[in-house]
Amino acid sequence: MTASKATSGKGPQRSEARTDPLAALRTPADPPWDVYLTGTVFLDIVFTGLDTAPVRGTESWARGMGSSPGGVANMATALARLGLRTSLAAAFGDDHYGDYCRDALEQGEGIDLSASLTVPGWHSPVTVSMAYEGERTMVSHGHEPPPEAALGQDGAPDCPPPARAAVASLTPGKRDPWIARAASRGTRVFADVGWDDTGAWDLAGLPDLAHCEAFLPNAEEARRYTGTDCPRAAAHALTEHVPLAVVTLGAEGAYAVDRRTGETAEVPAIAVEALDPTGAGDVFVAGFVTGTLAGWPLADRLAFAGLTAALSVQEFGGSLSAPGWSEIAAWWRRVQSVEGQDPEALRRYAFLEDLIPKEETKPWPLRRAVPTIGFRRSA
Repeated sequence: MTASKATSGKGPQRSEARTDPLAALRTPADPPWDVYLTGTVFLDIVFTGLDTAPVRGTESWARGMGSSPGGVANMATALARLGLRTSLAAAFGDDHYGDYCRDALEQGEGIDLSASLTVPGWHSPVTVSMAYEGERTMVSHGHEPPPEAALGQDGAPDCPPPARAAVASLTPGKRDPWIARAASRGTRVFADVGWDDTGAWDLAGLPDLAHCEAFLPNAEEARRYTGTDCPRAAAHALTEHVPLAVVTLGAEGAYAVDRRTGETAEVPAIAVEALDPTGAGDVFVAGFVTGTLAGWPLADRLAFAGLTAALSVQEFGGSLSAPGWSEIAAWWRRVQSVEGQDPEALRRYAFLEDLIPKEETKPWPLRRAVPTIGFRRSA
């Protein structure tokens, strides 16, 4: 299936009405939040349209630029755009960048920040990302918030709050007490992991994995952690440590194994022209969490996660590139009209028919990011 690159722009604004993928499952006894997560919010400034990597001693001009909340905000925004009631615990800088990020998340995306705080005298972490040749290079600056600003630890009020699910980023050699506490309350924990800079690649160094329902590493991470040569074999090996293993395969798609049911699934990637891959992994996880909470079959969850990730790389920026249901609906209607479209590929996404908004949606693809920290609001 094919898709084309986004071309027009619009800035952050209050979110439109969203499809609720859990509407049929909701009861008065449900927890207040569908998903809880915690982490560091960065201000992301993204340059695109660079023909090559910057050359030492020269000045490079980018044809595109965008700004948005980044870091854990990428995941939070992706979850909220898919209609999940999302609660984020994060420390925000006491500066204009922090105000911008808080406003974009709380007012623009409807994300609950009641477990978050603003730290007096602490400035927001910043990342500058340069996208070129299908890849990206990033430069970041920031300082750890003071100890009294720690979130997700004992003593933080209502942290973590009751939620159907939580998304955790595991750090080799580190235990985050909030993960075990959330799991003990019945929260389903989905985990990804960063690169192991220690080089140990030892699953024993991820103690919180024992509290997780699902683990979603990429192919290289999965191979290294399991000592296998094949990412599919790695997925099976990981189910000795976690009930559900999902391994992303880059351009090949994704492969998943559910130990509890014995089910396996593999879905190919959607071919797109990528503008900026920032945040695509977060969007994939958000799509998979959405499908899991909604009770979809494993293959549908993989297909949906891959679709949302593919749509996201056609825009610049991490959080602002996350698609909502309007973009998903517009994509589905458009690909059905493409001459010569593979009928089998269309059938793979036929489950979307019962989910997407029935009313007319905006043209696809859309662009949300803007080349500024934030325009002044009009009256």
